[in-house]
Amino acid sequence: MQAITKGKSITCHSWNADGTKCAFCPNNNDVIIAAKEGAGWKTEAVLKQHDSVVTGIDWDRVNNRIVTCSQDRNAYVWTYADKEWKPVLVILRINRAATHVKWSPKGDKFAVASGAKVVSVCHFEEENDWWVSKHVKKHRSTVTRVAWHPNNQLLATASTDFKARIFNCAIREVDGRQVETAWGKKKPFDEPLCEFDCAGWVQGIAFSPSGNRLAFVGHDSTVSVAECHDGAEPTLSVCKMKLLPMMDCLFLDESKIVVAGHDCAPYLVALSGPGQWKVVKCLDEKKAATATKTASATQAAMKMFQDQSTKGTTDSSKLSGDVATKHQNTITDIEVYKRNATMVTEFTTSGLDGEIFWWK
Repeated sequence: MQAITKGKSITCHSWNADGTKCAFCPNNNDVIIAAKEGAGWKTEAVLKQHDSVVTGIDWDRVNNRIVTCSQDRNAYVWTYADKEWKPVLVILRINRAATHVKWSPKGDKFAVASGAKVVSVCHFEEENDWWVSKHVKKHRSTVTRVAWHPNNQLLATASTDFKARIFNCAIREVDGRQVETAWGKKKPFDEPLCEFDCAGWVQGIAFSPSGNRLAFVGHDSTVSVAECHDGAEPTLSVCKMKLLPMMDCLFLDESKIVVAGHDCAPYLVALSGPGQWKVVKCLDEKKAATATKTASATQAAMKMFQDQSTKGTTDSSKLSGDVATKHQNTITDIEVYKRNATMVTEFTTSGLDGEIFWWK
């Protein structure tokens, strides 16, 4: 693990195909592209086109293109030509901020979540030489994140209306005929194949490598995993955590999920039996090493505040702002760094502390 940057909060980040370049936003309207140089990193380019904070970045590893979205309600597709990144505006047709963006697995379309209760699914029209969008409208509140199914046609959405949904987002001009899946019968574009409830805002969502499982994390400190079965209704398993709420999730393989969020550390959630998922361990060695000291530390803190209440004074020298984790603030984004044929072997996390860390 190592830090790529320190300073401002990082809202989002993404990697190119070989992991030698990273695009990230330092909580403003710029997108910085950092390139690997020896043991460190250097700023290769700064993409300046948005007018407000950039909320989503995704690097198309198939065609080497970058898509960005922002609170300014716009999205841009960036292509590298003549030694510079050139933007093309995408008309999203939304009246609220964009919140997240993701390329489809084949890199031929992308989906943009928004605060307008819609998802814009965009594809390129060769005839008119522009990007056009179709809306998925069946949400009752802000859509926080989107995730594509491996078949390039289904799209999962996370929303603050306490639901996770799976939609058919096949576009005839791009995908041809719609493919039948175990998640449900064929339905028209914008019609949900299935919906799953959560007791809090749904913050992050991800499909498993096979596409037969869907994980989502809620603001109620739960990890939910839906599983589809041929000819039967999908089942939902809920893992309740004694941790702060998570913001994002990622399948490492079919039976292991990484979650991270307000607890400032990534956690491994694994399948322990049919429909049984549980938190296995914290992947941050620094926090894990201090876990055994929690009880005594809590008692010491209680005594300190009891003493302050009787004396009416506060000794600031005894108070520390350091968190017992590598990330010193909320983790907002988990991204794949390397994968092999069977699983994700390395991933990265970025957060409000302005750092990106590698995890193997």
